[in-house]
Amino acid sequence: TVRGPNEPLPVVRIPRALQRRQEERQSGQRSPPRPVLVRPGSLLISARRPELNQPARLTLGPWEPAPLASRGWRNRRAHGDHFSIERAQHEAPALRNLSPKGSFTDLGLERRVLSALQEAAPEVVRPTTVQSSTIPPLLRGRHILCAAETGSGKTLGYLLPLLQRLLGQPSLDPCRIPAPRGLVLVPSRELAEQVRAVAQPLGSSLGLQVRELGGGHGMSRIRLQLSKHPPADILVATPGALWKALKTQLISLEQLSFLVLDEADTLLDESFLELVDYILEGSHIAEGPADLKDPFNPKAQLVLVGATFPEGVGQLLSKVASLDSLTTVTSDKLHCIMPHVRQTFMRLKGTEKVTGLVPILKQRDRAYRTGPAGSVLVFCNCSSTVNWLGYILDDHKIQHLRLQGQMPASMRAGIFQSFQKGSRDILLCTDIASRGLDSTQVELVINYDFPLTLQDYIHRAGRVGRVGSEVPGTVISFVTHPWDVSLVQKIELAARRRRSLPGLGPQ
Repeated sequence: TVRGPNEPLPVVRIPRALQRRQEERQSGQRSPPRPVLVRPGSLLISARRPELNQPARLTLGPWEPAPLASRGWRNRRAHGDHFSIERAQHEAPALRNLSPKGSFTDLGLERRVLSALQEAAPEVVRPTTVQSSTIPPLLRGRHILCAAETGSGKTLGYLLPLLQRLLGQPSLDPCRIPAPRGLVLVPSRELAEQVRAVAQPLGSSLGLQVRELGGGHGMSRIRLQLSKHPPADILVATPGALWKALKTQLISLEQLSFLVLDEADTLLDESFLELVDYILEGSHIAEGPADLKDPFNPKAQLVLVGATFPEGVGQLLSKVASLDSLTTVTSDKLHCIMPHVRQTFMRLKGTEKVTGLVPILKQRDRAYRTGPAGSVLVFCNCSSTVNWLGYILDDHKIQHLRLQGQMPASMRAGIFQSFQKGSRDILLCTDIASRGLDSTQVELVINYDFPLTLQDYIHRAGRVGRVGSEVPGTVISFVTHPWDVSLVQKIELAARRRRSLPGLGPQ
């Protein structure tokens, strides 16, 4: 356009930051970096950028803005950034503030049960906080909802009252089909095998038979498992296998007097809910402690155990039992970031994850390390990633095991047990290994794929820093996708405010 001689020219305003940058380029000098105030003492959050560190003694108020290290991680320029949630204590919360004089005798357990515990697990000397809170109400006949962090001793917390209850009952007339008096329902075959391994030595000392019923092998295997003599007093089963056995009338729940849902948050998920509902309908759940006193008309005492309980779980439980008859036992650190485990988050491109993983594993592989070290769990979100990553580790001559849900049952059997026994120090796995499995020898958990939910993160991180672990635990998470960043920001905010993770409180 042609302008007249008296017409003003348009004004273009240049931002001051751009002006300053242009002046620096022209002069060849840069302005000196701002000094960062470093406060003395230990840190709760240590970030790559020191100005985002948070001292351990600082607690943010509920309305105080939190300077998140992961705030800009959705931008691709954030690749290479990282921060860590440091250890605030050395021992597991379940062992903290526990009187050294506390013993299982004080909880009301009989001498026979205590002798069996001493014989089967001499290393267990005093109860954890969760066991001290769970065992007495169970012995009084209350239904229990136990929500506590992973590795806090929940399995013994329900097994010991279960054994004592069965010892105090007379044996009823045998049914034409197996009719266990105690049932422990678990979501996976690996967890069923582990619970049976804990319960069997205790039961053998007390003259009680403990059997396992797992799926994946077809009906012929289920018939074979249930045809063993003497029949089971306590059955540890997966929902699918037990559902098939009930449908084909290979087993009866008429004499059931103790029912446990271990990892109940998983069992009450949509994937298992229909099967579990059917099993609960076939069990005679007691209305209250008074219903448990008639030994010739057995009613089942209900125990639900888990490390996480999503909001709304109360509505599901109301279908099974009266909420008034349910005693809730929760730990102080439920749904919180574990304070005794260092947790590092690394913002990486998808193509950088393998190059980030291999050096970490080589430091811990037997062929490369020079000193003793704990074992490593590497979590992936799907079975195909486990297989693909395994081939890459094979190329790097890194010895490892693989465990994923699409493996045939014959292959899966014993993989985790051989890992526990130390045949290999590295296990590539999906979330099948994150629920309930004991892993006291694990030193490092790597989330190669970041978990899809906060629940999954709690379960994966709970594989380290367990009660009885001799090695300090560390979790390293690779953060790649925008939805990963959203979860990381929730975790970091909860850690900075010392609050529980959002969306997981029981209602």
